[in-house]
Amino acid sequence: MSLLFHFSENPTIQSFLPRLHPSHPTLAPAVWAIDEEHAPMYYLPRDCPRIAYYPREESSSEDIEGYLKQTRANKVIAIESSWYQVLRDTVLYRYTFEPGPFTCWDKGAGYYIAYSPVAPLDVQPMGDLLEKLMESDVELRITPSLTPLRDYLVSTTLHYSMIRMRNAKP
Repeated sequence: MSLLFHFSENPTIQSFLPRLHPSHPTLAPAVWAIDEEHAPMYYLPRDCPRIAYYPREESSSEDIEGYLKQTRANKVIAIESSWYQVLRDTVLYRYTFEPGPFTCWDKGAGYYIAYSPVAPLDVQPMGDLLEKLMESDVELRITPSLTPLRDYLVSTTLHYSMIRMRNAKP
């Protein structure tokens, strides 16, 4: 396994401590990290609601065909238009971890967790987040509301990650 990452607007974290995850309250406190393939889902302000989606091996041929009619990007990430300026103004930092203390929590989404404190190897500013997304073969979609996309994706076989949806417009 290669290096893992965590993204934050705080550049001064010396040690990541396990904590409860608001979306998974029954899970023991953990430190969360993401693999390189899925990291672009986090090239956004921390609280920005977003939906990332892409085909996976288990996706139906109809869903893959529908996806490929829309884009040639590796992933599509949608955000609400009210977050565009926040995206432009946010300074984000990438923390790098050795994979040793982590175990895979969700291979399809690239999530890894550790149950003990983890010190980062390095922290670097990300720079222009839109540029980083474009360099990552991601199509960024900006929409007034994520709700129609959310409602559509749950009926498909595409892989999707719905992040910070508690901050999305109703």
